[in-house]
Amino acid sequence: MTRRARLLNLWLRYTAKPIFARLQDPERARRLIERSARLASRPPAGLQFDTIGLERPGADALEALQITPEAAQGAGPILLYLHGGGYVFGSPRSYKGLVGHIARRTGLTAILPRYRLAPEHPFPAAPDDALTAYRAIMDHPGGIILGGDSAGGGLALGLLGQICALGLRQPVGTFCFSPFTDMTFSGESFAANNRADPILPARRAPDIAQMYMQGANPEDPRASPLFASFFGAGPVWITVGSTEILLDDARRMSEHLMQQGVDVTCVIAPDLPHVWPLFHDLIPEAEQSLAELSGWITSLSRL
Repeated sequence: MTRRARLLNLWLRYTAKPIFARLQDPERARRLIERSARLASRPPAGLQFDTIGLERPGADALEALQITPEAAQGAGPILLYLHGGGYVFGSPRSYKGLVGHIARRTGLTAILPRYRLAPEHPFPAAPDDALTAYRAIMDHPGGIILGGDSAGGGLALGLLGQICALGLRQPVGTFCFSPFTDMTFSGESFAANNRADPILPARRAPDIAQMYMQGANPEDPRASPLFASFFGAGPVWITVGSTEILLDDARRMSEHLMQQGVDVTCVIAPDLPHVWPLFHDLIPEAEQSLAELSGWITSLSRL
């Protein structure tokens, strides 16, 4: 672990974690995340950003951000990325830096749908929008690679479960940073890593779940992909920090997928914070993880 990463953990522990522990207003949280993302995660040069609409039967088009590298591989897959934020905050704009780096490294076009957020739009609005986005682009000749982080990682895996259940065309692969996969919070790391996690306060997780689920079944596989079926799914790449409260969400998800015959790569990074690739401008570990992921994506793109 580098000195920069240790300093980042300290900064997160004494600034971000107390804020997340106290924050109650979703609108304030959204403004805070947007400001923080602009500072911590800037996109690289050589990208084009366009707002597009993804067709939605019987409703207005679903807005999305499209990121196109200058050297885009037209014949390759499209990256469909679902941003994190506990289903309550976050946006394509706040993640254009992180996803922009993945797009530039792989040469692939990325699409980030602006899925509906809770509490204004509770479950199942987000998974419905994710499925809409996938249906709109799933016939792309080069195929689709799904991705997401935190709640967006859970959303990506929940979407993969829906794709398997509905018999839709499989994505080329799926990747997740620190995915939130179990709305029942049954993983031991929620308690075991509560103090060690430098950013996420475990005691706020039920509040986020209440805003999102609003009485729905937390074991619904669209909300908790740990309970989904994935027979026939393509390869999955997952990474998580060893001190995260979501460590067991990632670890058990990987085991569940492997038990169903899925090719899984699970990388547990020592002591790194929640979704550390967002800090690609600050710590070399983020650059290393992005390089590893991009190599995995490129290997799938060439199959």
